[in-house]
Amino acid sequence: MESGLLLDKVIIVEGTSDKKKVKSVLKEDIEIICTNGTISLTKLDELVDELFNRDVYILVDADESGEKLRKQFKREMPEASHLYIDRMYREVASAPAYHIATVLLSANIDVKMEFVEQRMI
Repeated sequence: MESGLLLDKVIIVEGTSDKKKVKSVLKEDIEIICTNGTISLTKLDELVDELFNRDVYILVDADESGEKLRKQFKREMPEASHLYIDRMYREVASAPAYHIATVLLSANIDVKMEFVEQRMI
């Protein structure tokens, strides 16, 4: 956001540890927004307006609070793409970097290939 230009893609995650994990595998410059676990309807409405005409990806934990958040986004932002981590990891922050990279890559998001290659070894 340095130059005031809006980035086309936005990834919405729950917490700052999720944000750090996602940012660590990204190759392209993508805005990452934290909901901090929950989001008020007012904040969600602001986000809907703010993110209008941008590619929005929802990447939340595979747990009850993540699913609740996902339902909210499906209702308020039906055009957003939903990305899912494997349930066995439960949390985005605790999923291995190669798994996050693979999930992002499947959505045509540019990631650092060394994370994808880790899986091949």
